[in-house]
Amino acid sequence: MDLRMRLVAVVLAASSAATAAPVTYKIDPNHTHPLVELDHFAGLSTWRGLFKTTSGTITVDREHATGTVEVVVDTASIDFGHDKLNQIAVRTKIGDWNGLDVENFPTASFHGALGGFRDGAPTRVEGELTLRGVTRPLNLRIESFKCIPDHPIVKREVCGADAFGTFNRADFGINTGVQYGFRQEVTLRIQVEAIRQD
Repeated sequence: MDLRMRLVAVVLAASSAATAAPVTYKIDPNHTHPLVELDHFAGLSTWRGLFKTTSGTITVDREHATGTVEVVVDTASIDFGHDKLNQIAVRTKIGDWNGLDVENFPTASFHGALGGFRDGAPTRVEGELTLRGVTRPLNLRIESFKCIPDHPIVKREVCGADAFGTFNRADFGINTGVQYGFRQEVTLRIQVEAIRQD
């Protein structure tokens, strides 16, 4: 192989590597609000709380069908639409009930790996949830995933998704209402939009 052919091969290899590089997206806090659904009196009703402050990053490598998710939630930003319940939720302890304890654990986080790619879009996230200083495995199902190459407002690529999973809050030391038969399973829904950074 002569020098010219070697240079062409190097350029093509570099171009291919650049194309294959993972793309990083920064979570848009104005369009990302994880939501939890909690049982009230063993099926009497379902309470829903929205976390209003969220940050994080997502990486996607479409060529290799891989990616990562990092979401950090301000636990004090939860809003059930009921001021007294908000106060109970964020407290360390009320009687025998353990709350989110935002003074000692101001954030909760989820870290995971994207998987199950179909037509360039992930269908699941396998990861871990950290809440009140406790880390447990948590897998999410991605119910929708879409990217807009040139978002009309931010003028760059924006990807959005809706993910769903469940966990047992007792595993994280939260036991509000357990003596009244409240179910401890929590449904977590993460609605997210993220803006491409490069």
